[in-house]
Amino acid sequence: MPVSGSELVKLLPGRKPCKDCGFPTCFAFAMKLATGGTTPDKCPYLSDEVKAKIEEMLAPAIKLVVIGTGENKVEVGNEEVVYRHEKTYVHPPGIAILVSDSESEEKVNEKIKKVTELKYSWVGLTLKAEMIAIKNDSKNKDRFVSLVKKIYESTDKALILISDDLDTLFSARDICFDRRPLLYGITKENIDSAIPKIKERPTPIGLKGDSIEDLIPMTKKLKENGIDDAILDPGSKDVLEAIRDQTFIRRAAIKQGFRPLGYPTIAFPCFMAKDGIKEILLASVFVIKFASIVVLSDFDQYTLLPLLVLRLNVYTDPRFPMAVEEKYYEIGEPDEYSPVLVTSNWALTYFIVYSAIEATKIPSFLCVKDTEGLGVLTGWAAGKFTGDSVAAMIRRSGIEARIKHKKLVIPGRVARIKGELEDALPGWEVIVGPREATGIGAFLPEFVKTLRK
Repeated sequence: MPVSGSELVKLLPGRKPCKDCGFPTCFAFAMKLATGGTTPDKCPYLSDEVKAKIEEMLAPAIKLVVIGTGENKVEVGNEEVVYRHEKTYVHPPGIAILVSDSESEEKVNEKIKKVTELKYSWVGLTLKAEMIAIKNDSKNKDRFVSLVKKIYESTDKALILISDDLDTLFSARDICFDRRPLLYGITKENIDSAIPKIKERPTPIGLKGDSIEDLIPMTKKLKENGIDDAILDPGSKDVLEAIRDQTFIRRAAIKQGFRPLGYPTIAFPCFMAKDGIKEILLASVFVIKFASIVVLSDFDQYTLLPLLVLRLNVYTDPRFPMAVEEKYYEIGEPDEYSPVLVTSNWALTYFIVYSAIEATKIPSFLCVKDTEGLGVLTGWAAGKFTGDSVAAMIRRSGIEARIKHKKLVIPGRVARIKGELEDALPGWEVIVGPREATGIGAFLPEFVKTLRK
């Protein structure tokens, strides 16, 4: 639950204004603390105990947990709202493929290839699965450790190690400790034995319960031992239990401020559905209903892409339109006589125009003007797609160094900026193109002939 400045000011010294923290009063300092604008250590008169208490109050309702390292690390948690429309969701759930040590070498290699090679370009982003979950189905320590070593050496993906045997689990942990793997399978029965091993070489821990009630004493016990990187599995058996449990954990952490459940969660549709399509549908439920890691038994290009697009849509900040970077984009292999067109950076507009140009098979340059995610006409109405601003973008982009002609095609819907744009770009000829992207197919082949005369 958000902490108010009035709650925090009660913990401050309350001296007459000393301004040593950089603020005129303790209340001003407290208000800034509450909004994340400063930190408790700015006040020189707070005891370590009070600082720790304030930091605990200001900590996110759901703990941030990092699995993996470098570019392939997966950050989960740190969420602030139950429903996306309240603000935004922060960290998309990690998607993992399950690899068992009882599977054939051919199947293992096939899954490793899928998780490393299946990638999709989408609105300027690369969509992919991020994690590999390795399961000790064989109950054979050497076989499991050997598989972990193989996957560790052949990929840099974030890893989840799954075993009911602590000796096997921690032996595998030692192989890939520098990768910050998630160790899954800590239960109320083995947690006391696991804690000393966890403290030796700290990594994120997956807590497995038969119910939400099982998780609470375990998280408290970890906290008492200074261990706070945990992922929760409430042991849901079917989709109804899953929605109930995930919602309860999220609401308890965020709405009630119940710290023992303030951790990210993991879901296993791979164990709840055997049919591939049903499994993906169940995974989509977990993406929407709060799971921070979703483990799939398998996937292919047809089942993975819809799940990744759903995740992107749910975890896109609703306060800001999806947009692409302002710059010029090459379509095909354009040369100095290729046409130059301009559009806005709203992702939908960009990809419609890009696809229409690509369909003509005419190599071209597409200049994208930053309109803060607005379409061309809306951007013009908002003063973000004017002659002067488009001209400034053209000069910044460096496109002039790539071409021998100086002809720029603008969308027909903003034909009125033609004169203003030509005034702002001396020496350029501005061509009014089609009003709709559907007209590019007929327009571009005829236009390109004029560039080579």
